[in-house]
Amino acid sequence: MNRTTSLARLQNELFDICIIGAGASGAGCALDAVLRGYKVALIDKKDFASETSSRSTKLIHGGVRYLEQAFKKLDFAQLKQVRHGLEERHIVLKNAPHLARPLALMTPVSSWIEGLYFKIGLSLYDTFATNDTLPKSKWLSKKEVLEKIPTLDRKKLHSGVLYYDGQLDDARYCLALAQSASENGAAVANYVEVNGFEKEENGKVNAVRAKDAISGNAITIRTKLVINCTGPFSDHVRLMANAALSERLRPSKGVHLSLPYHTLNSEYAMLIPKTSDGRVVFAIPFEGATMIGTTDTECDEINREPTLNHAEREYLAATLNPYLAKPIDPKEIRAGFGGLRPLLAADPSKSTKSLVRDHEVEVDEASGLISLLGGKWTTYRLMAKDTLDEADKVLGDAKDCRTADYVLAGGENYRAKSWQDIQAKYALPEDISRHLVLKYGSRAPQVALLAQEDNALKERLSPHYPYIRAEVVYTVRNEMVVAPRDFLARRIRLEITDWNETLNSLPVVADLMARELSWTDEEKTRYADAYAEEIGKFISDAR
Repeated sequence: MNRTTSLARLQNELFDICIIGAGASGAGCALDAVLRGYKVALIDKKDFASETSSRSTKLIHGGVRYLEQAFKKLDFAQLKQVRHGLEERHIVLKNAPHLARPLALMTPVSSWIEGLYFKIGLSLYDTFATNDTLPKSKWLSKKEVLEKIPTLDRKKLHSGVLYYDGQLDDARYCLALAQSASENGAAVANYVEVNGFEKEENGKVNAVRAKDAISGNAITIRTKLVINCTGPFSDHVRLMANAALSERLRPSKGVHLSLPYHTLNSEYAMLIPKTSDGRVVFAIPFEGATMIGTTDTECDEINREPTLNHAEREYLAATLNPYLAKPIDPKEIRAGFGGLRPLLAADPSKSTKSLVRDHEVEVDEASGLISLLGGKWTTYRLMAKDTLDEADKVLGDAKDCRTADYVLAGGENYRAKSWQDIQAKYALPEDISRHLVLKYGSRAPQVALLAQEDNALKERLSPHYPYIRAEVVYTVRNEMVVAPRDFLARRIRLEITDWNETLNSLPVVADLMARELSWTDEEKTRYADAYAEEIGKFISDAR
């Protein structure tokens, strides 16, 4: 992906479809649209997946909680959501095998009655997953549970129910969607902020007015159709196109915190079925850390980045502590992050916890704007398909969706053991070789080659992690990294697992980016200082 080339195309070409928002839904729509033969533009006011789509619990699932609510409340909308999620789960796993994989989740129980309840529920969950090959749920003995998660409190533990869902690196999966769209002809650019629309005499939108957030230059994108995929910010774009529309979204804030891997000391994740507010919470191994989340609170301040605060930190720790032999030491908390769910609310009296994570495609007859509202990561592809089916109707040309079997960038000819080839050919340590293959898939040799050509690029960014300097150079050249946070938060995920090491790595990352992007010393200092200030705020908010 070349940002300069894309910006020139955005300014000078006529597009069939311009998609605003390059999160999971927008990037998914861009890939679907370009595979249908449309001429597509994809833009985002920040980086790819910079908001909700990089701040999930990293699960590909139908939703165990939704299934429970469906039967308890006879809520068939929840049941439909579970079915859709489980139907899509195997596609998400299959289409990017380097970025998504099966995940074993343990549900600890304190009595045989509780164990029977969860075994029946998770067996029902299994029956809805008809299209994949994940193992079925099992009821395990206390001994078997402790063999898999040795840090649990054996005194309170009776047994456990094991089941399987999927896990993904959400930010990089979204990037792979955007890359795939770009490689199939879409004009893709980050840091392009929309500030208005131009319309024909009949009121239909025919151009997007925007600004390059890096240079400040104005851009006018001429297009036959606009699709709004801005998640929790969708109402802002809808009202920009048609001020007469009513607001549709009820954003909800969810936060996660990151602890050392030894908190669970396991590659098994854990579902905590009992919380003080009636939700379920997950503790999941991710990138060498144990990640705990999520919360659910009403959020009205959507223009301010959601962060982990002290009360949320205490809530999550208090939720996990009863299951651990040794309680969490607050000093061990390494990082945290927050995100906004774009929940659809027909009934304003309902709490956000009771709202279904379903989606809706809205076509505004007055402006012609199509908005994809609601939804969740697991069903991104179905959401995009529904949206492009509506776009077909508007543009008058029904076309087949081809995304179900499309292998994403980096997944081509992927082999899980190809890290051994990287290790042997490029003389890189095992942990670095494994990391490169899991992040870049079949394109990992391109990163390794940079390190081979320049020994300085073989060096680690942090002695505690497998990230190397060559990745900075590669991502600037190939993945449209524009700012240090793009790299540290979304390309390698260090920001969400370890704030201190993010700060320690920042000077080297800024130096390498300055060299690649021809920054002046003043520009380098400005980028680095601004990001360090952001991390400092995150640390302060969590105290």
